[in-house]
Amino acid sequence: MEQYKKEFIEFMVDCGVLKFGDFVTKSGRRTPFFINTGFYKTGSQLRKLGEYYARAINDKFGLDFDVLFGPAYKGIPLSVATSMAISEHFNKDIRYCSNRKEIKDHGDKGILLGSPINEGDRVVIIEDVTTAGTSIREIMPIMQAQAAGEHKEVKVLGLVVSVDRMERAQGSCSALKELEDTYNFAATAIVTMEEVVKHLYNKPYKGKIIIDDNLKKLIDEYYELYGCEK
Repeated sequence: MEQYKKEFIEFMVDCGVLKFGDFVTKSGRRTPFFINTGFYKTGSQLRKLGEYYARAINDKFGLDFDVLFGPAYKGIPLSVATSMAISEHFNKDIRYCSNRKEIKDHGDKGILLGSPINEGDRVVIIEDVTTAGTSIREIMPIMQAQAAGEHKEVKVLGLVVSVDRMERAQGSCSALKELEDTYNFAATAIVTMEEVVKHLYNKPYKGKIIIDDNLKKLIDEYYELYGCEK
């Protein structure tokens, strides 16, 4: 596992974003782990988060693309922080863009924030954690509609999220795999839950074992019920 992935896992623990215990997801699943990216709250945390996203994007897609698109609302700061990190660490200027939930009819009009999207643009979408893919399905037609030209087409290269929960979505595969199959693009994550467990299981971090044998058993049981096809 790459060093930045290990650091990112520990970063999530330090920020209180990655938690273990007894939780219920929006879909009603009882889960022993929970990821709440709303706990990234400071400038220094967002700066580091953008760096981890930038490394994952470079690893998966390279940097030969035009626009980093973050769906509203959580994707807005992610697209800004990550485009800044790409500029700082890779010396590459990528335009950032997000959608508004409501179309603005005065001043800076329209449904987009940041850069416009033009016909022929190559786009990478950035999200926090995708479980059902709802926001992606909402913004795909928005992006295509914004492109100028007869064919009104942009090229979506793929999607990057912070953590792949690796659990079934609507079918037998994960939400990321379903989106890949639906839109014919690549999807990746900074880390997967498999990598999280591998890094933290029975290994002390700051003097504490975060995933012990009992918690590992609960995680394994969860994936027996809800795990996706690999």
